[in-house]
Amino acid sequence: MKFFKILILFVTINFNLNAQNQSSLNKNKQEDITFTIKNVNIIPMTEDNKVIEKATVVIHNKKILSINDSIPVNATIIDGTDKWLIPGLIDMHVHNLADVRMSSNYPTKGATLFMDNQDFMLLYVANGVTTTFELSGRVEHFGQRNEIINGKVIGPRIALAYLVDGGESGNTANTPNDGRQTVRLAKQQGYEFIKVYSNLNAETYKAIIDEASIQKMKVIGHIPTIFKGNTKDAFVPHFGMVAHAEEFSSQTDKYTDEVAKEFAKLAKDNGTWVTPNLSNLVYIAKQARSLDSVKNLSSFKYVHPLMQSKWIVSNQYNKGTSPKRVAYFDSLIDFHIKLVKEFKNAGVPMVAGTDSGTSGIVWGFSLHDELKLLVDAGLTTNEVLISATRLPAEWLEIDDKIGTVEKGKFADLILLDENPLKNINNTKKIAGVFVNGKWVSREQLDNMLSVLAKENDLKKDDFDWNKRGEY
Repeated sequence: MKFFKILILFVTINFNLNAQNQSSLNKNKQEDITFTIKNVNIIPMTEDNKVIEKATVVIHNKKILSINDSIPVNATIIDGTDKWLIPGLIDMHVHNLADVRMSSNYPTKGATLFMDNQDFMLLYVANGVTTTFELSGRVEHFGQRNEIINGKVIGPRIALAYLVDGGESGNTANTPNDGRQTVRLAKQQGYEFIKVYSNLNAETYKAIIDEASIQKMKVIGHIPTIFKGNTKDAFVPHFGMVAHAEEFSSQTDKYTDEVAKEFAKLAKDNGTWVTPNLSNLVYIAKQARSLDSVKNLSSFKYVHPLMQSKWIVSNQYNKGTSPKRVAYFDSLIDFHIKLVKEFKNAGVPMVAGTDSGTSGIVWGFSLHDELKLLVDAGLTTNEVLISATRLPAEWLEIDDKIGTVEKGKFADLILLDENPLKNINNTKKIAGVFVNGKWVSREQLDNMLSVLAKENDLKKDDFDWNKRGEY
């Protein structure tokens, strides 16, 4: 009966509330519309990054048609006076919600909890996040991505990594041969990247990375626990990126400047990039202190009610917490800041990522927090913007398509009310977003977010993480 009550509620809400969001998006059908942004200041995020003042940008057929050229007849004009145009932001570490089975399985059963992809993707769009890197890809994410590509949903581009771990559950590989075969299967299934994880043994880890190189798949991930005390052995050719600063702190018990410098040298010498992911531990430490840090998030109301419940009733960071545990988390945060400083000094490329989906880290919104933390850790505003635009596009090997504001690139763009080079918090001051050439204004974003918050509020009493097996 519980399921049918929820189903009836979904139908009612979707008819009355989601229809409002869909109506707002339907008004935004723009396949044949040419847009012109006039008198805007462009921060192109190119190598020289010279600001182009009071520029004219023409967008047509999902791409930047011209900069400072003639304005086509019948173009829709967007006033960019005193505003700033930057590339859409890229979050290099996300875990997206998608349809999922929450209870026991049987043949033909399928998912038991269905996500409204537009509601979910709105969190990214509202924050100017136009590309994401899903680091625990599953088949449902392909469907999610296809809905965006075919225009049913306005949302970010999604790169997909296949996670491989050691042990007995999930996508596992415990021998080198199994590791190689897993990579081949991931390639055949359409995954573009491989993510290595913590429980892999040394031989399997190295075989996975070697096979990924053969299959022309880049590798990102954790530094397996087995390498603690001998971290240098994990830095083999083709290990492309470390997914958290936490992976380094897990490899040592000494959180000193000297150790941070040693780790930075390992990454630099191996050509390995890093996603610092400072927000991960910052938010973990906050939750260890109090769950109010989650409940009081201004973005909490936009999170699906089941995840709201999970983050409160099953919060692994708050459960069993103690002053000693909080102090430990704080020491990790301090060490991660040291790591960022040493990565910068050593010239290790860093990209912005949030681990969104982890409790308390809200998709889209969290990237702006990460950018601020990177500035606080010692990066310039320009370096931080590069870490969320041009560099991620380069690592994903789509820098010919996105990552900068240049003629011929896809129109993934953010129009800001104030200059983010002066204050990184200005990335939050969004006047509108172009997502693959589709314009979504601030008014539309605010209206859709308001509808989503009301929808979630109506549904919140019908979702309990402790009863998820009933859904």
